[in-house]
Amino acid sequence: MKIIENHKSKLRSIVYVLTASLIGLSPFISISQASAAQITARSVVLSTSVGDTSGVTYTLNTAALPTSTAVKSLEIKFCSSLTGACTTPAGFLASSSTLSSQPTGLGSASGWTVNAATPGSLRILNASNSTVPSGVVTVVWGGVHNPTATNATFYGVITTYSDSAWTTAIDSGTVALSTSAQIQVALTVDETLTFCTGTSITGEDCATVAGNIVNLGKGSTTATATGTSVMAASTNGSTGYSVTVNGTTLTSGSNTIAALSTGGASTVNNQQFGLNLASANTTPVIGSAKTGTGTASAATNYGTNNTFRFATGETVASASGPTNANKFTIGYIANINGITPPGLYSTILTYVATANF
Repeated sequence: MKIIENHKSKLRSIVYVLTASLIGLSPFISISQASAAQITARSVVLSTSVGDTSGVTYTLNTAALPTSTAVKSLEIKFCSSLTGACTTPAGFLASSSTLSSQPTGLGSASGWTVNAATPGSLRILNASNSTVPSGVVTVVWGGVHNPTATNATFYGVITTYSDSAWTTAIDSGTVALSTSAQIQVALTVDETLTFCTGTSITGEDCATVAGNIVNLGKGSTTATATGTSVMAASTNGSTGYSVTVNGTTLTSGSNTIAALSTGGASTVNNQQFGLNLASANTTPVIGSAKTGTGTASAATNYGTNNTFRFATGETVASASGPTNANKFTIGYIANINGITPPGLYSTILTYVATANF
């Protein structure tokens, strides 16, 4: 019985010692927990979130650190989950990481270096730093390899330390990050030629073109009959486009009005039919300036003010390369003399645009 009592007595003594030890330690545990603070306004920005990509830049940004202790090392440990033990995301690799520039807000403005010995963490240290953190924090690492998985969330645990061996933690915080898939956007652009003719158009919009009859009115020996039509064109052809005019001169049965096949001025009381794309005709006053942002121009034979011409198959306008739309106004003139036979004179002209690819 005495032996048993002695064992019980010793056991009670051990319990008293352990209890006293725990009571003595509890203030220190409480102080340690109270001193830890959350790093606020924190983020880690990736230069690209594409999975399994090398040479990625990771930029840590935070508000001013909530500590008055000098930071000698900092770490971002990357984990697949914040639950349980930290497992590095498959494919994540920091062993080739570099410090792109000296950090800001951590205290000393120089002397910081990278330690890449831990593949799953981005680490920097400055053993000689004795300056307390101040202002927003920015740390930029380069040469990081993203996790392999696509569209996968992973986490970074940010911790500052008062020693240069990532041992004595000061403050911490976590961030969530994610890889993503690259989205390929494709557009097929075919060879294009937009061309239209009519008697009216809004701007250079071929969707608005209308009309196909140019009424020159009545012929006279004392005044030139006039009328206009319009055309617009654009193309992505590598060497542009050309537009030709095709048809016959004004005809009534077997009677015709002579075409200005070699070009010339409009002269009343003289049989003539011709056209031009000039912008400032004065004899007669007809036509309008080219509009639009394109680079097309009237052909030399059809772009001179007060000189009219008509020869079937000739080029009246062209562009030498890809061009946005231009609108041309085509002015027509007709003159008769005193012996021009009566009748209804008309012609059908076809403008043909050919793109050069």
